[in-house]
Amino acid sequence: MVASMVTLRTEAGSSFDAYLARPERPNGAGVVVLQEIFGVNANMRSVADALAAAGFTAIVPDLFWRQQPGVELDSAADLERATELMKGLNLGLAVQDALWAANYVRTLDGANGKVGAVGYCLGGKLAYLLSMKAGVDAAASYYGVGIQGALDQMGAVRCPLMLHIAEEDQLCPPEAQAAIERAAEPHSNRVEVLRYPGVGHAFARLGSPVFDQQSAERADTVTSELFRTHLVGAA
Repeated sequence: MVASMVTLRTEAGSSFDAYLARPERPNGAGVVVLQEIFGVNANMRSVADALAAAGFTAIVPDLFWRQQPGVELDSAADLERATELMKGLNLGLAVQDALWAANYVRTLDGANGKVGAVGYCLGGKLAYLLSMKAGVDAAASYYGVGIQGALDQMGAVRCPLMLHIAEEDQLCPPEAQAAIERAAEPHSNRVEVLRYPGVGHAFARLGSPVFDQQSAERADTVTSELFRTHLVGAA
């Protein structure tokens, strides 16, 4: 695996950075990794590295670059600053930035043209929104924050979408979980909701006090299968 920072350019001529992890034996597919509220930190880079180890070209765009480029926060000590950055984020622009990242990996040597998206927390909401966009071929959302407030858009999902829901997530209470399942049910040919009992928000974040290995491995396994089926097998 080879890792580096790369520069992405928008249509308006602005530029921002992204962490790129390239596999030794690429399978041709790309995956955009969408950050939590803590920026492109060690945890997000480790997600990209794991995807690269599995053959995917993974890219983590800096979605806070308009507010503060290069943000890399600790999940415990920097919660207040991370929350400020999340509140200041324009979701529409963040989705567009993620699409620039998808376009970038699609043009790399050996790419098969298929790109997926996986997001966590804030990034989980963005993965949901990206599943509605052309150029994203599969998406997975881990405990996405605020999806319950955008359920009227569920019908716009264009690609296979997996929603990982932590049953003890304080940011997505039981009534919100039920609403997500009801909204997804008519679109079960594209949207799959998976519940994880007994675990809370950020259950898949390595090093977190709430990390749950069994649930994380289950979620990661089915997410990998989703990407292999729709990004590699469908190429």
